[in-house]
Amino acid sequence: MAEVAAAAGVSRATVYRLFGTRARLLYELDMEPDLDSRERVLAAALELVGRDGLARLSMDELAVSAGVSRANLYRLFPGKPALFKELMRAYSPMETIVATLEELGDRPPEEVMPTLARGAVRSLQGRTGIVRTLLFEVLGGSTDSLEGVDYAFGRGAASVLRYVSEQMALGRLRPMHPLLAFISFVGPIMLHLLSRPMTDRLISFDLSLEDTAGLLAENWLRSMRPEAA
Repeated sequence: MAEVAAAAGVSRATVYRLFGTRARLLYELDMEPDLDSRERVLAAALELVGRDGLARLSMDELAVSAGVSRANLYRLFPGKPALFKELMRAYSPMETIVATLEELGDRPPEEVMPTLARGAVRSLQGRTGIVRTLLFEVLGGSTDSLEGVDYAFGRGAASVLRYVSEQMALGRLRPMHPLLAFISFVGPIMLHLLSRPMTDRLISFDLSLEDTAGLLAENWLRSMRPEAA
């Protein structure tokens, strides 16, 4: 906005009074990015965030790396919080999780949870580095990552928590705090996913990621049987 003010020969206050926000200015300019700009920006952002972290990400460098103008970058993503939220949406398994539960949400846990685990790791196949990058930023708790964290928990995690709570109420799963049940389900699968490259390099492990996720889900189900209470 400062550059716009200088080029126009007016004060920054005048620019903000006329347009309010950068997004509004870009809207008024009617500058539409080309169709594949979003994908290029997200791919470049994931690489740069993996290299430097979200806090040190330079939006100017991102624009250059993605081959888009600075104006179009901000039109697509007004700032780092919006960018990180879209990274979570594009590269995390949250939409797969939600779609699975919408389709199978009335089915018993013995059917739903292994399907959920397999679908999640299938969507992350070959993306170990991406998972590590996003997980690091989520656990870091920076203000720039909060929109992405809210999306992840409000979208995917909340759906699983709701399903697990309903199944406990129906007596299909033993009662415990749903959050602890969720962590005990996700934790082993996530650990295996992140350690799989090392596992494949050091030992002979011939189970696919999907089959392993299904077995871990079945182990979780055995521990969550009502008679185990």
